[in-house]
Amino acid sequence: MRVPYRGRWEKLSAGQQAVNLSNARIRALGEQAMATLKTWRLLRKLRCSTARITALVQAVLTLHLSAAV
Repeated sequence: MRVPYRGRWEKLSAGQQAVNLSNARIRALGEQAMATLKTWRLLRKLRCSTARITALVQAVLTLHLSAAV
């Protein structure tokens, strides 16, 4: 992962703009995933092993994605 370039969009070179754009796309996916996880009430007071939490998240994600289609 590359660090985004700072500065105004107009002053960045085409390569720098491409790096920033790809970084923004990856970041948006991560932020959407975290927002979805935060809305699941199941995970708020969950007290069990991390292995079980992973299995529960996978199951809920499968149900969530199948309901969205």
